[in-house]
Amino acid sequence: MEINAVSTINHPLDRVYLAYRDELPRIATYVNNIKGIKVLAREELSGKVKLHNEWTGRGEIPKVAQGLVKPEMLSWDDYAEWSDAEHIVRWNLKIRVFSDKFRCTGTNRLSAEGPNRTRVHLVGQLDLDLREIPGVPRFLASSIAPQVEKFIVALVKPNLEEVNVAIGRYLDSGGKLAQA
Repeated sequence: MEINAVSTINHPLDRVYLAYRDELPRIATYVNNIKGIKVLAREELSGKVKLHNEWTGRGEIPKVAQGLVKPEMLSWDDYAEWSDAEHIVRWNLKIRVFSDKFRCTGTNRLSAEGPNRTRVHLVGQLDLDLREIPGVPRFLASSIAPQVEKFIVALVKPNLEEVNVAIGRYLDSGGKLAQA
C-alpha cells in the first residue's frame, strides 16, 4: 500500500535538510510518541551519507493487545541513504519481529518553496505478508492484508507528518532539546 505525505516546514531548505539528516536524535524529544532515536552507524561517502538509526516508540500497549504486541515491537531500524546534491533520502524500515513479513521503503524529497520554506514530500510503500503470522488464519491472510496495511498506513502517516512538525519546532527553538 502506498504512503504519500506532503508537509511544509517554515525554514530554509539547507537547514531543514541538515537537521533531518544529522539531528534526528535531538528532534525526537519534540515527537510525542517517540521515546528516542539512536544513531547506530554512519558512513560518509562523496556527497552521500548512509545512516542506520534505531527508533524507539513510546506508549502503553493496550491490555487486549499485550498478547500480540510485545515491547520490542515498539523499536525499529531505519536504514537511510541521503543524497546531498538532490536533497533526497531513500529509506528502508525493518521491524524486529516478523521482519520477513514486513516491507516498508520510500523516499523523502526536500525542495525549497522560497527562501524560508521547505517542502517535504514522502512517498513510500508498505507491504505485509500475513501468512504464517500466529493468530491469523492462513486462508484469510491474503484477503485481510490490504485492510491491515490500510490501518497501519492510517496510523503511520500522521506520525511521519509529526516528525516534520517536530523539525519545525526544533528549528524554531534554535536547535535546542525539548523540555520534558
